[in-house]
Order: sequence, then structure tokens, then C-alpha cells
Amino acid sequence: MAAAWPSGLSAPEAATARLLGVLWFVSVTTGPWGAVATSAGGEESPKCEDLKVGQYICKDPKINDATQEPVNCTNYTAHVSCFPAPNITCKDSSGNETHFTGNEVGFFKPISCRNVNGYSYKVAVALSLFLGWLGADRFYLGYPALGLLKFCTVGFCGIGSLIDFILISMQIVGPSDGSSYIIDYYGTRLTRLSITNETYRKTQLYP
Repeated sequence: MAAAWPSGLSAPEAATARLLGVLWFVSVTTGPWGAVATSAGGEESPKCEDLKVGQYICKDPKINDATQEPVNCTNYTAHVSCFPAPNITCKDSSGNETHFTGNEVGFFKPISCRNVNGYSYKVAVALSLFLGWLGADRFYLGYPALGLLKFCTVGFCGIGSLIDFILISMQIVGPSDGSSYIIDYYGTRLTRLSITNETYRKTQLYP
């Protein structure tokens, strides 16, 4: 026995309603929500270098005793090994998806380092303090003309020696070849900040 149509709908209206229902079901299962439901179980693991802070730990760099810079410093960049936290799954530097236990290297993080060429900050400050009136500090840093001028004028009557001592102590005057002072890696260092076209500038809001 055939089922009777609802009393409020005619046969064409019921057929249209069923067709709309089918189209709605297809759009839900194949649309964005359906894609989310399908991919939720097979989400791709991120790269290990894209992990957030707290999901990995990096070792301290190995420091060269002579230069006080990381041993693998090249072109102002060194790399340290980083270990993802236990139970983290990500792709390592080789592209292999790995479930880490906390003892495996996941990636190598780049860190900045400096170019040094044998000029010690402590020696430069000591020469400027005790023998600056003879120009020894300028000779040491590679400025022979200024050193000779200070020697002949007894440090510009002491004024030039005082100014040089301040400039060298604040690391404003450095070696003539453009290299950096040798300073303890975990000691007091001067970091110069500069603004370039890539520097983020916050929009100023005026009342």
C-alpha cells in the first residue's frame, strides 16, 4: 500500500522538499564543514622549527675560549641543537615525521654571533686608562695616526685621553677593521639597535 502524502502538501511540493533536503545534505558533507570533519582525524604534523615556545628546549652553544663566540659561527650566524618536548610529533630537519621522547634533536635553531679579530675589550680599556696619554690604546686598536698625535701632545693635554677612555669603555670606539671586541660570551655586551626599512613601526595615535 502506497504511503499517503501529508495533507498540507501536494505531490509536487513534497518532491521539491525532498530534493532540497538531498541538496542540503550533499552541501554539508562535501562543503567546508565536511572537509573539516574529514581532515580532523588526519591532520598533518607541523615542522619542528615551527613549534611554539615551551614545546622545545635548545642547548647552550659551545663557546670558543679564544674568541668567546660559538664554535660554529659563520657569517654572523651559529646554530644550536633543539629538542622537542616528550610526546611531541613533528617533522625533523630531514622531513621525517617523528614522535619525540625529549632526547632526540628535532632541528637546529640559528642564533646571532659576532666577528672578532683578536682585539680584547679588557686590554683596550686597560691601555686607555693607564697609557692613554701615550696613545697606546689607539695604536692597539689600529689607529696609528691618532696614536702618534696623542703621543706627541700627551693625550691632547689629558682631555683626549679622557674622551677616548669614555668612548672605548662604552664600546663606541672599536677596532679599526670593523670587528668586535673579544668579550666574555655571558658578560656585559653592547647591543646596537638600528632602524631599517624592515623594522616594524607602530602607528602613533594622537589625541
